[in-house]
Amino acid sequence: MNKTAIFPGSFSPFTLGHRSVVDRALPLFEKIIIAIGINSEKNEYFSIEEREQWINEIYKNNSKIEVQFYEGLTVDLCEKVGANYILRGLRDSHDFKYEKNIAQTNKKLNDRIETIFIITPPEISHISSTIVRDIIKNGGDVSQFLPKEVDL
Repeated sequence: MNKTAIFPGSFSPFTLGHRSVVDRALPLFEKIIIAIGINSEKNEYFSIEEREQWINEIYKNNSKIEVQFYEGLTVDLCEKVGANYILRGLRDSHDFKYEKNIAQTNKKLNDRIETIFIITPPEISHISSTIVRDIIKNGGDVSQFLPKEVDL
């Protein structure tokens, strides 16, 4: 059985929370595709190229990690690349409620795709890309929330 997982998101920017999810999932999968979603309706704060560069730098010595861009449904990307799993991180019960609904919908769309949840450690569960972007916009120091490779 193919043990490839898709970890979808905007990753704008890629935070310590994202890294924690990927690092803890690595032993579970043969390959993890970090899939940067392209949403034409959304004006992203960081370019696709910046986000790809950060992730590639973080995982430059790990052959199990691949970065791709995609538009559309995550289950369609899974089908295209032969992945059987969608990887998602959970920070709190609000994330769980939201992610559970998406996972159940994805299961209806493609019943061979399983969603795997990894719970973020308490010491970084408060970190979100939205909050980090707000700190950046207001001139704050975000270094404690990002991997060192994400040099802003």
